[in-house]
Amino acid sequence: MGIQIVMDRNGDTRRQFDINDAQSVALAKERFDELTKRGYRAVALAPSGDQGELLDTFDAKTERTLFIPRLKGG
Repeated sequence: MGIQIVMDRNGDTRRQFDINDAQSVALAKERFDELTKRGYRAVALAPSGDQGELLDTFDAKTERTLFIPRLKGG
């Protein structure tokens, strides 16, 4: 089971997907592509709590992906 966590001004939204279900994986990839196109940074969270790794492409094997919005200067 994979999870995508999207941070925004309202807190966070979590969406799970089943890595063994092609339709579920396709929806997760679509969400990944949409968010990164909108400027979100995708980070693969390490299970141990260590530093995460930036992702440029979707990987269904990533257990937890955190999407962080681009900061806006003023």
